[in-house]
Amino acid sequence: MREKWEPAIKSLTEIEVVANGDNELVLINGQSDGLICIGIGTDAAVFRHIETPDVAFKLYAREKVSKRDQERLVYRMLGNNRFFPACYGTGDRFIVLSYEQGTTLYDCLLQGLHIPESVIKDVDEARAYVRSIGLNPRDIHLKNVLLQNGRAKIIDVSEYINPGDDCRWEHLKRGYHEYYHLIDGKPIPFWLVDTIRKWYNQWNGQTFIFEEFMKKVTRLTMFWR
Repeated sequence: MREKWEPAIKSLTEIEVVANGDNELVLINGQSDGLICIGIGTDAAVFRHIETPDVAFKLYAREKVSKRDQERLVYRMLGNNRFFPACYGTGDRFIVLSYEQGTTLYDCLLQGLHIPESVIKDVDEARAYVRSIGLNPRDIHLKNVLLQNGRAKIIDVSEYINPGDDCRWEHLKRGYHEYYHLIDGKPIPFWLVDTIRKWYNQWNGQTFIFEEFMKKVTRLTMFWR
């Protein structure tokens, strides 16, 4: 299997992923023929290679390389489960995952794509499974849940070994049930979605009050409508 990945692995050596701090997205330096970036997070960037289109390579910033072993351990514990990608192996600063098609819930909002109730139920079921094997299903948000043929696929599990409840999914689920019908099928401007994301990251903590946050979001949406 690793021989099949060699062209992609060689290309990855020409790429440097740099952590950006303050929970911002990583920066990518360098380029390589055949390598396509398909996702950027706060610890790593995800690439596909034209010679191995069925797998994805998650390349970590050097400052975050410990997350590679942490995430590999989580995937090993998750095993073969329909809610998560398969993990095939690791290399220097990267892990190899099954490539998963679909649209993130974040992009669904931007494009006005309908998010069915089945996605919410799938994530709840996945979270229950994660807890049942002794892990902690935290850091589940719009950018790491894919809408895949009407069902959910969760694509980032790196935080599941850490303690604490960040309440992100509970807040998203409540927002879906109480407010999503107001925007269902309507493309939401990037500036609006990204502003709400940044506000949430600043506010979320022990003093976070969902009702107060949504009042502020509702006032902001008046400028869009």
